[in-house]
Amino acid sequence: MNRDTAISAFAALGHDTRLELTRLLIQAGPFGLPVGEVCDTLGLAQSTVSTHLATLMNAGLIRNRREGRVIRYFADQAGIAGLIGFLVDDCCDGRPELCAPLSSPRTRQEPPMSDTKNVLFLCTANSARSLMAEAILTREGMGKFRAFSAGSAPADAAHPYTLELLANLNHPVDALASKSWDQFGLADAPQMDFVFTVCDKAAAEACPVWPGQPMTAHWGLPDPVQVEGGEAERRVAFSETYRMLLRRISIFVNLPMESLDKLSLQRHLDEIGQSDAQG
Repeated sequence: MNRDTAISAFAALGHDTRLELTRLLIQAGPFGLPVGEVCDTLGLAQSTVSTHLATLMNAGLIRNRREGRVIRYFADQAGIAGLIGFLVDDCCDGRPELCAPLSSPRTRQEPPMSDTKNVLFLCTANSARSLMAEAILTREGMGKFRAFSAGSAPADAAHPYTLELLANLNHPVDALASKSWDQFGLADAPQMDFVFTVCDKAAAEACPVWPGQPMTAHWGLPDPVQVEGGEAERRVAFSETYRMLLRRISIFVNLPMESLDKLSLQRHLDEIGQSDAQG
């Protein structure tokens, strides 16, 4: 990044709202956010947010992509990395290795395996929502959680839109498959710490007895498989389902579980199921 581009980027970030907006999009990760959700989160009018988004785009810090009728905004990782690179380039009198703590992303140490919590996501067919949740938690849990998924009436295979979406977002998909929840009720099955239903049908059905009496919550979401319309509309439905699950799971993995008693933790789990309920 040259000096003029860096100055433009710093000028764009030198505003409270644009700085907060950039941080929000960085936190949203590779899936980004639509304008409406940015407005709701920041409590600002769409015209105001659109103006700030345009400034940040001109500075090379964010980008957008149209998905059907929705325009989604993302942090431009290359632009942000270039800005950080400009700050540390030739630092420490020509000894850039001394700047490694500045130029390297933060890493979190994985906890011992004994501290890892097992989480099971359930829906009827185990072809879309629960598989997405399994993939998201596997990534977002950073070793603190081990994710599983299953269904009461599993489909023959994962829905192709599910696998395509996850693969495009760089989730490993080779091991994802629809499976029956019965196998997790067996005596030799992994003992679950949390069980979350992500569809209304699974929540209403009689579940197997889970060894260890895990904590449970209902995080119901509309089934993207049932959405009618053209290919674009159907793919948007899968993307929206992923977005809502990512938001909920991000809240879950950041709960201060060590400092919460069981009743408080259960309240938080139930509240997560109500978040973004309207999509």
